[in-house]
Amino acid sequence: MFDGFTLFEIAVKTGRLRVRHGGEGRPVLLLHGHPRTHMTWGRVADLLSTSHTVVCPDLPGFGRSYIPADSPDSRHSSKRSKAAVLVELMERLGHREFDVVGHDRGSLTAFRMAMDHPDKIRRLITVDGLPVLEHLERADWKFARDWYHWFFFAQPEKPERAILADPTAWYSSLSPDLMGAAAYEDLLEVIHNPDAVHGMIEDYRAGIRIDHEHDRADREAGKRVKCPMLCLWSTQDDLERIYGDPVAIWLDWAKDVSGFGIDSGHHVAEENPEALAVAIRAFMAR
Repeated sequence: MFDGFTLFEIAVKTGRLRVRHGGEGRPVLLLHGHPRTHMTWGRVADLLSTSHTVVCPDLPGFGRSYIPADSPDSRHSSKRSKAAVLVELMERLGHREFDVVGHDRGSLTAFRMAMDHPDKIRRLITVDGLPVLEHLERADWKFARDWYHWFFFAQPEKPERAILADPTAWYSSLSPDLMGAAAYEDLLEVIHNPDAVHGMIEDYRAGIRIDHEHDRADREAGKRVKCPMLCLWSTQDDLERIYGDPVAIWLDWAKDVSGFGIDSGHHVAEENPEALAVAIRAFMAR
């Protein structure tokens, strides 16, 4: 994975980000979800790098990137804060405009980038994600049953204690056969790091505390994503089953939306990287 890519750390105003960078062509930023690091994108990055410059950071609060400072409203872990940091990253790498792809929690930051920085984002691709406000307003007993961790992670202190008591048991679905040995070893170290675990949980606290307020303010102001948007989802996961057609939901937030499901479980970049790369490349070539 990441054939020909460079791994480095880069300083931004709020801390240091771990980043992989490689390929040639129009730039695309790939943002991972929970509890992954940038390593989840390895196979997809290789497939895209023949036609695009690919940038894969560990999100702030994840992996080996900096841990945002705590605050009562988790504002430093908000998607607005992370979006600004990642725009700064791309500018430091010389990319004034770029496409962005986000999976899971990364899709929330990608969406916020398109909302807050429309002059920077050429195309937006989300994978297994909706705006936080849509998740919360549509929450029912199925959401509470299957996505209970959203509300558990919003509690102070207890989530970190539960996870760190036995990280490999909490994240029991992690598998080197699925992820690849290098990605697995990388993540195994991360989930045993108390600071990194806290950073990941704060990402969820921000969703419950402040991210939905940013979404609501934009909706009330009539603000929408201006760039073309592709909405993808894993057909073996539960996004479509719980919410119905994701494209119909995203049409309330963006002017130009298309989308479809990919035959995969939730971690599609690891489970079906070929289909995901084909979908991303086709959309960016429009």
